[in-house]
Amino acid sequence: MRLWSIHPKYLDAAGLVALWRESLLAQKILREPTKGYRNHPQLRRFRMHPCPQRAMAGYLKGIWQESRRRGYNFDEKKIGVKDTAVKVPVTRGQLRYEFDWLLDKLKKRDGDRYNKLRSVKRIESNSAFEIIEGGIEEWEKTELG
Repeated sequence: MRLWSIHPKYLDAAGLVALWRESLLAQKILREPTKGYRNHPQLRRFRMHPCPQRAMAGYLKGIWQESRRRGYNFDEKKIGVKDTAVKVPVTRGQLRYEFDWLLDKLKKRDGDRYNKLRSVKRIESNSAFEIIEGGIEEWEKTELG
């Protein structure tokens, strides 16, 4: 499961569809006890939020908005919660880490998109996030940790 902090506009088609599916699964995990992924590290930032359901709904809304921009037909009704006016903090270091990781993936599977994105200097986040200063998030699993 990868719940990208970076704006979904950077993802290729396969990445955006996978993110939608994985985020819907994350929403289900936050709503009800499940057997799988309950303790997934990327869910921590949503679980720790004072309004986890609203935070996840806001995250899904950002993905849905990107899908609409691309002409996809993701079902907005699956988001459920309507009030998504909350923000989840994310560090600049986390955005950079994820963006570099995505570039590495795109270099292998979508050279055109890779070439378009590699010059991006200011990385945007999913609209559910508020960007703050800091390094890679403590919950992130890196090669070092």
